Amino acid sequence: MSSVFIDTGAFYAALNKKDKHHRKTKEFFLNFPRKRLTLVTSNFVVAETHALLLNRVGREIASLWLQSIPTTIIRASEEDEDKAKEIILLHKDKDFSYCDALSFSIIERLSIKQVLSFGKHFRHYGKFNFIY
Repeated sequence: MSSVFIDTGAFYAALNKKDKHHRKTKEFFLNFPRKRLTLVTSNFVVAETHALLLNRVGREIASLWLQSIPTTIIRASEEDEDKAKEIILLHKDKDFSYCDALSFSIIERLSIKQVLSFGKHFRHYGKFNFIY
């Protein structure tokens, strides 16, 4: 099975009918079992996504999502956190958030090749293949 790292924007797009990526992202989440994909995210992405959903679509949807996250949640290690800091300091010309840099570190540690993200920072980092 191949793994795909799921970022905050993908979770949000799947749940917000007004998002421009809603249709294709919802379709991806409905079809991933047939494609034999393992979905992975981090505990930091879960926190970021929950806060975003809470603020933009409300408590009910945020709570429902939290109860049914369709991914394996990887906990960031101390090494991941150290690597995230290195990434941020190495790429001073980029505005990588700590959460994004931590995601990059986890993706690299687990040798994940594909990501589902609509964030420009993942593209700027330049080391991943994108589902869309």
